[in-house]
Amino acid sequence: MNDWQRKSPLDWETYVNKMVKVAAIEKHEYEGWVLTVDPVSASIVLATFLENEKVSVSVVLGHAVQEVKILKEGDDEMKQRLSCIFAPEESKAYSPEEHEKRKNDLKTWLETNHIPVTEQGESGRTLCVAGVLTIDPPYGPEECSSSNEIILSRVQGLIQGYLEKQQ
Repeated sequence: MNDWQRKSPLDWETYVNKMVKVAAIEKHEYEGWVLTVDPVSASIVLATFLENEKVSVSVVLGHAVQEVKILKEGDDEMKQRLSCIFAPEESKAYSPEEHEKRKNDLKTWLETNHIPVTEQGESGRTLCVAGVLTIDPPYGPEECSSSNEIILSRVQGLIQGYLEKQQ
């Protein structure tokens, strides 16, 4: 086990959103912005921004890491760019204010139709229906999640109908 693998997740977290140079075995070097570090394997996920808004994502396996050097701190704009890399295309189309409006409109509509709904999560971004189904941003049928297939199907149908009426 190498020094990198012995670090704790809290140590690895200090590298997130920073430009780093990773020295790996066999004299390989990798450079990029740290998206995350896998807490089990200590593998580093790096993002590199190419021309025309394309992104290259690479993984350096934890056992191969010999040294990680921080080259640059990420500013707020870079943190935002990194956080959007794996976001679904639909959610990129909405600002935080639009997400809030969509959430509140859907919540009001569900409550008007006597469907029990609460907000959950530390930022209250997720809607919880009857304690058995969750709806994440941007609050469409595809973002519904439940282990109960019947409830999932019915609520997705309701939301689809609601969204069609809105347009």
